[in-house]
Amino acid sequence: MMAGRIPKVVVLGPVYVDMAMRCSRFPGPGQTTEGSGFACIPTGAGALSAVQAAVCGCQVHLLGKVGNDVFGTMACESLVRYGVNTDFVYKAPAISTGIIMTLVDESGENSSCVSQGANRALSHDEVGCALAEQLIGSADACLICSGIDPAVAAMAIRVGQLNRTRVIVETPVHLDDAGHLKPLEWPKEFFLADVLVPSVVGTVLRSESSPGTVSEMKYVGTELVAAGFACVVVKMGVRGTLVVDRDGPIRVVGPEHRPVDGTARDEAFAGALTAAISAQDPPVRAAKFASAAAALACRRFGSLDALPKKEEIIELLQAEPD
Repeated sequence: MMAGRIPKVVVLGPVYVDMAMRCSRFPGPGQTTEGSGFACIPTGAGALSAVQAAVCGCQVHLLGKVGNDVFGTMACESLVRYGVNTDFVYKAPAISTGIIMTLVDESGENSSCVSQGANRALSHDEVGCALAEQLIGSADACLICSGIDPAVAAMAIRVGQLNRTRVIVETPVHLDDAGHLKPLEWPKEFFLADVLVPSVVGTVLRSESSPGTVSEMKYVGTELVAAGFACVVVKMGVRGTLVVDRDGPIRVVGPEHRPVDGTARDEAFAGALTAAISAQDPPVRAAKFASAAAALACRRFGSLDALPKKEEIIELLQAEPD
C-alpha cells in the first residue's frame, strides 16, 4: 500500500453476533449436552471486512443495521475498539440484531443456525439519504459485501460512481452443471463497479492445486469481463488469485501457507483489497496485498483476532521471493 494520507473506506455489509460454545458432542432431538468456552463476538462480512480495512490503516465507516438491543450495542462497541466508525450502523427498533449460534464439538466440527435479524431491514432510503450519500461520496473506496439487498447495493454503487469513489462489489456467481455462467440477474448498476469480487458457486473443484480449476476460474473471470465488468478479482484459495480485465487474466500467486482455520479468510481478503485500492494501488498489487492478508488470517484460529495488521502483511510480502 502507498504511504501518505489516511485513506477513507466505507463498508456496506451485514453485522452479526456469533454466540459460540464448545460441546462434547452435538445434541440430538430433545437432548441436552454439556457445554463450555462460551464466546459472544461480532462477525459477518460487513463487520469483519471493516475491521480488516481498519487494521490496514484506513479510516473506516461501517454502513449496516443492528437491532436496538444489547447485542447490537455490544457489536458496535467492539467494532469501535478495533477502529471502525459505527455512526452509520442503524438500529432497528422492532427487529433483533442478526445472530449466528454455533456449536463446536471435540473434533472441531461445527454446526450453526443463522438469523438475519436487522440485516434484512437495511433500506434503500437509509443508504440513499443525504448523509449516507455524503459519506460514500467522500470515501476513497466503498466495499459492498455479499448479503446486501441488490437494490440497496445498486443505490450505493450509483452514489459511488457519481462521486468517483472506487466501488468494490462482492457477490455470488453461479455456474451450471457444465461449468458455464448462469444468467446474471443483477441490477444494471452492478456492471458500473470498479472491481467485482465473485464468490463462485457450482464449480467442481477437483483439488486445491488442480490446474483444471485455475482454467475454470480464468473462464469465469473472462466471461464476467465480457459481460461488462471493468475488472474481476477471482479468489482461488491456496492457488492464488486471478485479476482479469480487458487485457486478459493475470495470476497472482499468494504466499505459501497451510490453513488451520479459514473462518475469516474471505473478509480478510475483501477488507485488505479495499484498503489497498483506497490507497490507489493498482488491482494486481492490491490483490497481492489481499492474498497475503487472507493467508495470514488462515494461519490463526477465530475471526476478529485472526485478522492481520498492515505491518504483518507487509512483513510477509517482503519475506516472499520475487
